[in-house]
Amino acid sequence: MFRKTMAMLVIISVIALTCACGKSETTAYKGETDTNPDKGLPVMGENVTYDPNHLINDGKTVELEWWLWDAPDLFGSIAEEFEKIHPNVTIHVVNNPWDGFWTKLPLALQKGTDGPTLFNVHNSYQHLLLTYMAPYDIDVKDLETDFFTAKSHEIDGKNYYVDFGIMTGAMYYNKEMWKAAGLTEEDIPATWEEFREVAKKLTVEEDGKLVQAGFNYNGDFENLMQGVPYQYGNTIFDESGKVPSLTQEGQLKAAQMFLDMYEKDHVGDKDFGTDAAQSFGQGQSAMVYKWGHFYGYMNTNYPQIEYGTFEVPAATKDPFAYDRYNGEATPGINKNAAPEQIEAAQDFIRFYLANTEKQKELCMNYSLFPANNTLREDTELQDNPAIQAVSAHIDNYIWPGPMPATLADNLKIACQDMMYNDTPIEKALKTAEDIVKVDLSNQEFVSSENLYHRYSEHK
Repeated sequence: MFRKTMAMLVIISVIALTCACGKSETTAYKGETDTNPDKGLPVMGENVTYDPNHLINDGKTVELEWWLWDAPDLFGSIAEEFEKIHPNVTIHVVNNPWDGFWTKLPLALQKGTDGPTLFNVHNSYQHLLLTYMAPYDIDVKDLETDFFTAKSHEIDGKNYYVDFGIMTGAMYYNKEMWKAAGLTEEDIPATWEEFREVAKKLTVEEDGKLVQAGFNYNGDFENLMQGVPYQYGNTIFDESGKVPSLTQEGQLKAAQMFLDMYEKDHVGDKDFGTDAAQSFGQGQSAMVYKWGHFYGYMNTNYPQIEYGTFEVPAATKDPFAYDRYNGEATPGINKNAAPEQIEAAQDFIRFYLANTEKQKELCMNYSLFPANNTLREDTELQDNPAIQAVSAHIDNYIWPGPMPATLADNLKIACQDMMYNDTPIEKALKTAEDIVKVDLSNQEFVSSENLYHRYSEHK
């Protein structure tokens, strides 16, 4: 491991000396013929390896477009490193806003060789993209060995993308409020029963009016309901993976528990603002449930708030799964691109997957737990509170598959009906279940829950 880390540093040093300037999507940079196959650079990676000492497209110039919706400088730096090794390859990074990306990209890919060769993928839009994607020219066993979520993205023995990192939920707490309530790190709750008692201590009322919520889940009820029911051994879909099952014991218990926190424990209130994130940032709520991107949100908008994190509490001593997660994906390759572009794209993907330093940068930027196993114990990543909170039991988080929009949308409606319209829990969830069932009957969605290593234990 040490030798490979040193090799990585050598590569970075050499390519940094090769060219001191990079390009952005507006640059006029063009590649130049490469006549040097032996670049004197070491092989990168563990099982998915990358040997830089070869020519791409026989050294003749080739240009690619890489479409993405965020962080063009960060993703572009990966392209720049690759270009320095292979000066005949030019990768034009094209940043499109998220709004409209999933309309523009499929249309662009229909243009064949005129579409982008590389494009960032979000698993929830896999159904729109897969028909245009070329499988990675990388052994699936090597991918599974290096990336612990790769198996969940395997389709008919092939991978069209994998995760470079995963995001999930955790509890964020205000350290000043925690201390004022007489709490210490010894009071970090492991169970929901303990959590409710802590939330009561963090709740402040003045003249019968709530002024500090011990726990605020306004805007996040539906997110909790997509993950916490797994703790009781239930899954969101039936054995076929196609039919939603939203009225099982776990869903009913989880919904009742969260409603009771407001209605019986009075640690929060449905009318205490609609945005728990803003309430936490403004010092009005002591605890909130948020996913990893909340780390960046707080650092940008409320840097003055000192906060800590802890793992979502468990309903049982050994929960079936703690929560769900979602992955941030590596790029897809346009199968209809020109042969020389596909050759360069396949080579770039291998470079991307073997480049642990760049994957680390991406995970730090997005507060993701690394999917690459070699980065699991990285101390800088572990210093990130969003990553640190979930590290202990990350293998007991479940990916249900690319969550259909209809499920998330109708669970949100069900949660709003329970909170604001006093709709009985089972009725609200049954309505959501019926609508989702009809919607999914016209889709080819199949859940990935059965890939979870403890799936056989579900009820």
